[in-house]
Amino acid sequence: MTTIPFEPRRFRTTAAYYSRFRVPYPDTLIERVTARTGLRPGDRLLDLGCGPGQIGIAFARLGSADVTGLDPEPEMLEAAREDAAAAGVAVKFVLGSSYDLGFAFGPLKMTTMGRSFHWMDRAATLAMLDTLTEPGGAVALFGDRHISSSPAWREAMERLSERFSPERMRTERQLRHGADWKKHEEFLLRAFSMSVTSPHALGDRTIEFEQALRNELATLSPDGKFTEIVESNVLIAFRD
Repeated sequence: MTTIPFEPRRFRTTAAYYSRFRVPYPDTLIERVTARTGLRPGDRLLDLGCGPGQIGIAFARLGSADVTGLDPEPEMLEAAREDAAAAGVAVKFVLGSSYDLGFAFGPLKMTTMGRSFHWMDRAATLAMLDTLTEPGGAVALFGDRHISSSPAWREAMERLSERFSPERMRTERQLRHGADWKKHEEFLLRAFSMSVTSPHALGDRTIEFEQALRNELATLSPDGKFTEIVESNVLIAFRD
């Protein structure tokens, strides 16, 4: 069973980009998950691998839970605290990872993860969450699917990623697309990004990569405008 090696500072140098450019989950989706899980004010919610806190802040804005965000990257937590303050909500952000889960975090009504579960030891994480989640509680995996982009900038990004960060690109592709990689659904049913293009990964080729990407994007869309359709989704598993 494949587990991606843990790198606590995998997303160092990417926090500002996540806060500014990662597409947020729609409020209607947050509201639907709240209703589906029966989340109520005062219930404890853990946003695991919270990054800049988009999911936790969204739930806190609804006033539907007592929210804690957990992430191993200090820069992400700094961005999350700033965004929470700007949103006028109280969220507790803690430095740590899925490997630091313990009874101090429970009992939990819900644990959310936004495109972070694949970086964890998924079986071990769900086993620990099973002990921390109250009966009737849930684990909710947020994700998205990019349906279309116009112009098609993602192909340019993939091509340049192969060129500037080939070893990491190949390694992570092999891990996440190999025969031994199991879908999240399998783990949920059974148990109850260092980003390739981050400055940390690119090192001294960061400026060269950014300029190459800007050139590619300018060729695709001289006016600098791109239209993208993204489908947001959630996998929810309930604890008996």
